[in-house]
Amino acid sequence: MTQTIQAYLPGGQLSLEVNGTWTAYWLFILRVVTGWWMFHAGLTKVWETYVLGTPFEAGWFIQFASQGTILEGVLGLFNNSAGIAFTKFMIPWGELLIGLAILLGAFTRLAAFFGGFLMFFFVFVNAGWSHGLVNSDLMGLELFVTVGILGAGRIWGVDQYLEQMDWAQHPLAKAILG
Repeated sequence: MTQTIQAYLPGGQLSLEVNGTWTAYWLFILRVVTGWWMFHAGLTKVWETYVLGTPFEAGWFIQFASQGTILEGVLGLFNNSAGIAFTKFMIPWGELLIGLAILLGAFTRLAAFFGGFLMFFFVFVNAGWSHGLVNSDLMGLELFVTVGILGAGRIWGVDQYLEQMDWAQHPLAKAILG
């Protein structure tokens, strides 16, 4: 059995032929594990903040703004009360929603983009890289990139059904589904 994965990129279309049903099983497992990992991380933070009353602290994330990381200038924008409040809210809820979308296979590429965006910050904010350059944050980034590029939401996911709708034929919709 050969399956063709189509990606619509700016300036062209990419087709990848995948042979065998094992690839589909693997992409499904990869998507579910990645989705559960992020969903669980967000759910834990949301639960601790809103149910147990132990608010999520984003200070560790922002404190690296002045420690010479590659993202020092960007993180400096968040080094105020409004930026910290935004980060405290967005990390738990973002992880929860990104994980849920990937877990369900709904708007997978969009969720994988934002998951990769979040992991990019985690990779480069890890000042000193005490666990080395290759760490769990980098592996998470690679998982999101893989899930997004291969459009893993099409395999036993909601995207499989969404892509059959008329509005899903629009180039923007094709970019966020899969």
